[in-house]
Amino acid sequence: MKAAVCNEFGKPLEIEDVEIVPPREKQAKVRLVATAVCHSDIHDIKGELPGPLPCVTGHESAGYVDEIGSGVTNVKVGDRVVVTLMAACGSCYFCITGRPHLCENRFANRGDVRLRNKDGVTLAPGGGVGGFAEYVVVGDNQVIKVPEGMPLDSAALLACGVMTGFGAVVNRAQVKPFQSVAVMGLGGVGINAIQGAAYSGAYPVIAVDVLDSKTEMAKAFGATHGVNATSEKAIDQIRDLTSGRGLDYVFVTVGNVGAIKQSISMLGPRGTSVMIGLPPIKDMLSFMPIEMIGSEKTLSGCFMGSTNIQVDVPNLMKLYQSGQLKLDELITARYPLERINEAIESTEKGEALRNVIMFE
Repeated sequence: MKAAVCNEFGKPLEIEDVEIVPPREKQAKVRLVATAVCHSDIHDIKGELPGPLPCVTGHESAGYVDEIGSGVTNVKVGDRVVVTLMAACGSCYFCITGRPHLCENRFANRGDVRLRNKDGVTLAPGGGVGGFAEYVVVGDNQVIKVPEGMPLDSAALLACGVMTGFGAVVNRAQVKPFQSVAVMGLGGVGINAIQGAAYSGAYPVIAVDVLDSKTEMAKAFGATHGVNATSEKAIDQIRDLTSGRGLDYVFVTVGNVGAIKQSISMLGPRGTSVMIGLPPIKDMLSFMPIEMIGSEKTLSGCFMGSTNIQVDVPNLMKLYQSGQLKLDELITARYPLERINEAIESTEKGEALRNVIMFE
């Protein structure tokens, strides 16, 4: 089969013929139809996140179950499924207390050999998926059935970007109606944080970006106002929109420590900044603690939208089917695997919400 292989950090991916191993007892082999390009993939390709070479990145996928191990009971051959990096053992402390996204064994399958190149060299699967390939082998706990009639390219977006942005608002922060929200960074994750804030009844919902075109675009997904992050009056504009108090919540979807620091200044008393985007692993954040203490502000992280995939992803599918969640509109362009480097370059330039690699 064909896969896009990262052989050297910072270089274009190379299309190669590779070998995939059969699924083990609790694994499923999936023939992919679509894999979306996520900014985390770009971090992987640049070597900004920890991981070995050579590797096959890509983790936001959907397709058809092609083969299953003897212990798989939740899906069968032929099922349409979303494939996600979210793996959970089901038996550790965090799994049994209802927080499977924090599973103590969530990265256990990352060392499992699934792909080899023609020279027999192991290819590490990015995100534990390796979705820039025609087939993947993943744990049965990484797949969720997709209802008939739902396009698989749209369903693929639920594997990461949608759950991360929407879930940060709904699950992690649990935003309530009429609380004020700003979202910094309006890529695929940020737009879905906007959708989550609108769904929660927040007001105002302020879209923040360095491009005015993006803040305007965000209004189609539920933003009520737009603020340019580079403006010297950005903080003043935020305060004007929140009756002088500052925000209840800021969701930082860009991997930039400067944006995180700016978000703290946007908060009002008891406000919370939720960090979602992944800065390069060596970046450090510094701020004045006194700013947090007197106002009782909170700085929080959020991993993958604090999502329980077996519950939340089917619910997001229902919202899509009922017209309350926009997915089709998130897809900017579709590319064949042979043009993956074009799709990645477009994403890196900020030209796309989600570019999707199509395998059929």
